[in-house]
Amino acid sequence: MKISDFDLYKDLLKEKSGLSLTQDKAYLLESRLSPIAKKWGFESLDAMSVKLRGVPDRNLVNDIVEAMTTNETSFFRDTRPFDLFRDTVLPYMKQARGTRRKLRIWCAASSSGQEPYTLAILLKEAAAQFPGWSFEIVATDISTEILAQAKEGIYSQFEVQRGMPVTLLLKYFTQNGDKWQLNSDIRQMVRFDQFNLLDSMLRLGSFDIVYCRNVLIYFDEKTKSKVLNGIAAQLESDGYLFLGGAETVLGLTDAFKPLPDKRGMYVLQNSEHLKAAS
Repeated sequence: MKISDFDLYKDLLKEKSGLSLTQDKAYLLESRLSPIAKKWGFESLDAMSVKLRGVPDRNLVNDIVEAMTTNETSFFRDTRPFDLFRDTVLPYMKQARGTRRKLRIWCAASSSGQEPYTLAILLKEAAAQFPGWSFEIVATDISTEILAQAKEGIYSQFEVQRGMPVTLLLKYFTQNGDKWQLNSDIRQMVRFDQFNLLDSMLRLGSFDIVYCRNVLIYFDEKTKSKVLNGIAAQLESDGYLFLGGAETVLGLTDAFKPLPDKRGMYVLQNSEHLKAAS
């Protein structure tokens, strides 16, 4: 790919999604955008690049952004964040929200839905401990196409084998040929919504728990800071933030601090529940 074309896509993606691409990721552009060029009837990526320099079709731009921002995910990915949710967060929230009996959870950049559905299954498993409670899981992504897929809750054998325990698979999924679909009671626990992390988060409301894992690694430092500060403004004073294992808040924001011995788990700097959580 020509440097001038790489810069064209790099600037477009930065403006529309916050995605920060370096030259060593040029291969990703070629592998992910070649099918888009073919879909739109362009003979090559070069031809699509020429079109983008004129007055591009908005739907073409959307297809390019969606192709580049759809990320890999799996059920119970990395395990630890979900163990902490079950063993640390839920016991705390049971006590702290005992009067309100309501939890709001946000899964940012939820992709094809495995993360929010994992949380829904864990909440379903713990339902006996929370009589009369309501749980709202809001799962957002920039890609409308991947959200439509997530809403269906249909996964391949390969996808369900990646992390989903067999006992939970048989309990919460229905097999149809070589596909598995989540049962409706689990799907109904998650509300999927299109959202760009560069936009104002005010319309999403406040949350008790936020999962924003393996997203910040694609942003530059300025964008990371903006996203983290935006989350801090929407998080309840004693809420929890989960980031990916390779991500950090250090040098990006003073709003959060990590919990000791709980990698990837953060609370607000002025949080009052540090002793209870640690």
